[in-house]
Amino acid sequence: MKVTQLTVYGYDLSYRYGDYVMSGNQVITHLPSTVVRISTDQGLEGWGEVCPLGPLYLASHGQGARAALQEMAPGLIGVDPTNLSAVHIALDGSLRGHSYAKSAVDVACWDLLGKATGRDVATLLGGRLQHNFPLYKAVPLGEPEEMKEYVLERRAEGIHRFQLKIGANPYKDAERVRHVVEVTGDEDYIVADANGGWRLQDAMIAARLLEPLHRVFFEEPCKTLEECLYVRRHTSLPMVLDEVITDINTMLRAFHADGMEAVNLKISKFAGLTGSKLVRDIADKLGLRVTIEDSWGGDLVTAAVSHLAASTRADQVLTVSFMNDWTNEHIAGYMPRSDNGVGAAPTGPGLGVEVDVDRLGEPLFTCKN
Repeated sequence: MKVTQLTVYGYDLSYRYGDYVMSGNQVITHLPSTVVRISTDQGLEGWGEVCPLGPLYLASHGQGARAALQEMAPGLIGVDPTNLSAVHIALDGSLRGHSYAKSAVDVACWDLLGKATGRDVATLLGGRLQHNFPLYKAVPLGEPEEMKEYVLERRAEGIHRFQLKIGANPYKDAERVRHVVEVTGDEDYIVADANGGWRLQDAMIAARLLEPLHRVFFEEPCKTLEECLYVRRHTSLPMVLDEVITDINTMLRAFHADGMEAVNLKISKFAGLTGSKLVRDIADKLGLRVTIEDSWGGDLVTAAVSHLAASTRADQVLTVSFMNDWTNEHIAGYMPRSDNGVGAAPTGPGLGVEVDVDRLGEPLFTCKN
């Protein structure tokens, strides 16, 4: 099988609940998402998607994904898309870095591999280990009472895992977390996620204030790994690291420095499902739990996340996000779809979802032989 054409589409994703507010005065309402369609000489197609969370969250942005794909596309023509190693050699031979843009291509190739073999992606990733898994919802940074009410509304919908956006004034942040803890129960997980928003001193204050609260996980207090490790040495809160874990080496360094018990595994951060599977499997051997998600995205990102989650040991999963529950727009029939706070991966070949091309409109560009 050979790649004969790569087509790139773009569409906007809007946040279902209005404003998505994070530390550092980041406010998200709409984001440009990029979709890749890979066509082959055997008539099969594969689909992938990437949607960076704005230009300030990670070293990525929406227009950057599209520019990177335009640079890499010619090198993929003629490559066997079911040979994932050859695909990544071609991508790396065309452009250094830009893992997030490569992620959309990688996912499309896994979709193709599944369709070519008649297998779902979860099976190809090692085997389907769980039929369904618990989902979480992020709680935008706001007033303590607003965040509490948001949690109660989502809890009524079946959600029992929450990621609270904090990283502002540490005293006010502690009040935010306390409000949520007081109205939730033992079946609920509370992740206090600063997204690297605190300076070191504020992170230390926040850790001290959050320490007495039960059921609270502490995520990404500071911008650098060194700062996060410093905070970790002074708190017993169970730690999740996210943005500072950029590859296997940083994960191993953080682990050997006793830096965390869990890793937030975003698919696009590790160039797709291929790199994410490796991170997931090494984390499992180290005894680390994982949150499985991506920085943002719609139906295709959600499908990829669902298959990685379904092929992960249940006791390794901290939580999972279905981003298409967070957005208004749907290009694959709002599938996969959650049910009462629980997600599952489709069982059809590949990603198991059908893309409505008409909803994508005209391509941004096409590269073919």
